[in-house]
Amino acid sequence: MSSEDRFRRVYAGNFDALLAYALRRVEQPEDAADVVAETFLVAWRRSRDLPPDDEIKLWLYGVARRVLANHHRGGTRRERLGERLRQRLSAVVTDPGRDVPQRLDVRAALKRLPETDREVLMLTAWEGLQPREIAEVLDVSPAAVRTRLTRARTRLRELVGDERDAPGHVLDVLTVPVPKEAR
Repeated sequence: MSSEDRFRRVYAGNFDALLAYALRRVEQPEDAADVVAETFLVAWRRSRDLPPDDEIKLWLYGVARRVLANHHRGGTRRERLGERLRQRLSAVVTDPGRDVPQRLDVRAALKRLPETDREVLMLTAWEGLQPREIAEVLDVSPAAVRTRLTRARTRLRELVGDERDAPGHVLDVLTVPVPKEAR
């Protein structure tokens, strides 16, 4: 009998028992399927070294036990990593819904600005472009961009308000500094 035929027989004769073994030891059925697949992968790779038929079931349980141990260790590592990422993100990310009213007020004010004012503000604040870069995009001089930017900020402040705690005031949109030009 070839090693491939023997493997097929070992697989067919032990799959159900190994799946039941794994299902009783993991939280998710998908994980049990992975454990069994990994166990039979080890058996396939070592098919020439498999123990005699009367010992094969116990050998497969031993392999499945080690695969499960690796699975559980990996799960613990993933949980710890997930917790560290959640802590970092919670420190960095604020509730996106918190700024919605202010953002809506700013967007409404932006819509009321002339197209040239709106574009120069958005290219500066949202795209992070320098005046010389904006000048290239708009096909005007950098001096014209700086003038338009000053006027646009003034108009936007008039529409939204300049009080820090007033509804609609979004500091980062109103006071984004003009990036220093690289020379």
